[in-house]
Amino acid sequence: MPTIEFLGNGFGATKTIEAPDGGALVDLCDEHFAPVPFSCRSASCGTCHTEVILGIEHFTPAEPEEQELLDLLGGGKTSRLACQAAVRAGPGLIRLKSHLG
Repeated sequence: MPTIEFLGNGFGATKTIEAPDGGALVDLCDEHFAPVPFSCRSASCGTCHTEVILGIEHFTPAEPEEQELLDLLGGGKTSRLACQAAVRAGPGLIRLKSHLG
């Protein structure tokens, strides 16, 4: 069961959620009231640009549309858009930090 930690510094206080079945990060954030800012939800604005501090291997690879915006934002290999990222099911720990902080 992946555990996802949203670190302070842009997200406010640290919040931890469980994601036993994985799934779309945007849906997990909505379901658990996770402190991630969203605007367009379609990989065009970068509001939800997030740094994966730990656990990048627990995400499915970025689709071309997401990767194109990530390349423009200069986030590197551990950067994801929360509106596009999908968490794989299974055990693990993910730590996220907002780029807006």
